[in-house]
Amino acid sequence: MKTGLVVKHTGIQYIVQFGETHKRINCTLRGKLRLKDDKTTNPIAVGDIVDIDFDENEESGAIVNVHSRKNYIIRKPSNLSKQAHIVAANVDIAFLVVTLALPETKLEFIDRFLLTTEAYHIPTIIIINKIDLYKNKLLKTTLAEFKDIYTKAGYEMLEVSATENININKLKDMMKNKVSVFLGNSGVGKSTLINTIDDTQNARTGKISVAHKSGMHTTTFYEMFNLDFGGYIIDTPGLKGFGLIAEFANEELYHFFPEIFKFSKNCKYNPCTHTHEPQCGVKTAVDNGYIPISRYINYLKIITDDNTKYRY
Repeated sequence: MKTGLVVKHTGIQYIVQFGETHKRINCTLRGKLRLKDDKTTNPIAVGDIVDIDFDENEESGAIVNVHSRKNYIIRKPSNLSKQAHIVAANVDIAFLVVTLALPETKLEFIDRFLLTTEAYHIPTIIIINKIDLYKNKLLKTTLAEFKDIYTKAGYEMLEVSATENININKLKDMMKNKVSVFLGNSGVGKSTLINTIDDTQNARTGKISVAHKSGMHTTTFYEMFNLDFGGYIIDTPGLKGFGLIAEFANEELYHFFPEIFKFSKNCKYNPCTHTHEPQCGVKTAVDNGYIPISRYINYLKIITDDNTKYRY
């Protein structure tokens, strides 16, 4: 039996990497492990540390044990009614790749993702990609407004362009010797960024659908790559939405909006839902512009969702 790192999930098969040689072998999942977890589509995720029973020639094997995770990113796919999906496990840093046009990343998608990484204690940096396209006055204004929202929320942002090589070295410094995961909508340029960060990679790239002004899926599997400058990167398929899993109570949700949590200390009543209570420090901060209205509205949308099990 050997211990390895899950670097790719292709439906029923997993690719596991071993040791300094980075040898990769195909593995299946032992039946008991499949039956053990009926709440997710994938009881094992890219980034998991696993134990393997090899076949005779050690060219394939069966996963017999999954080590405890330090964290994970989990979402509720919109096409499944009962199960969640673990996007990645044992992550050091998450990069949310966004574009403000062609395609536009919706603020609600961003806020739901950030809530999840806050809840599971995963440091997150917002990558504003294709910054070379933001030349006209309207896009410059949109960019300034976007940065104001997430600066007030306390998030670090980095403007990059793969085609113009803008801030790519800064991004590489952030990733060095870490397990990084890239997530975002289809068409925001994740795979192109990965190819630019490390030109030894062969992540597929695609063209924007002009008719729909949205991205086409270019990554179909969750996959981890070794970086030539040290560390790992997990590439993920483009996401259309980010459904939330109700693993915490509604009254705890404001903890995962850093700026709302900050001003909740000024509330007269404790607990305070920051919805209807008088002398609420959060509502006062919204009125005074310290908390962006978009963040507060998205917080309200999440806590008032009628679905008690999953939040979309």
